[in-house]
Amino acid sequence: MHPYEMFQTMLQRREDRNVKVRPGTLYHQVGRLADLGYAEAVGTDRAGNRPERTTYAITDAGRTALEAGLRRMVAEPADEYPQFGLAVSHVDNLPVEDVAAALRARISALRTQRDGYDDAATGLQAKGLAERYWLDVSYARAMLTAQLEWLSAIADRLDSGQIPWEGPALPDEHLQNSKDTTR
Repeated sequence: MHPYEMFQTMLQRREDRNVKVRPGTLYHQVGRLADLGYAEAVGTDRAGNRPERTTYAITDAGRTALEAGLRRMVAEPADEYPQFGLAVSHVDNLPVEDVAAALRARISALRTQRDGYDDAATGLQAKGLAERYWLDVSYARAMLTAQLEWLSAIADRLDSGQIPWEGPALPDEHLQNSKDTTR
């Protein structure tokens, strides 16, 4: 394929859910893959007055690298630094009412996302597409469901006062015990 055709295919497959996709980036990356021997130019064509388009194919070395990378990415947990985890680690800097409201807003947004994945899964099932081609959809849906359960439980506990929001970070008896052990 030509890199722009790759871009269009990725959008059609909704790969932009998993990775930020831009045509310019694809041109650069395909060039790098060709330089590394993972892809090769297999032809050029011209449509009307448009510039020539070079089409590329994956090489045997590229397929080997792809397979090795996929095995590693599936098998080995990677450190990822999403914004939400950082925000949760510092949420105690906000008033409890703001935290509960923000969590409820996130819950609403995530439910909308999950509904989109439900629609995608329904459409893919209706087309008869083998499940192995859309495992990412079921994975994303499962992760959203887990997030929604956790967020809802925390928001409910905040609303009910089960998570104290005022007072010291450590109970007084803990402070007393740490003073006793340092003498």
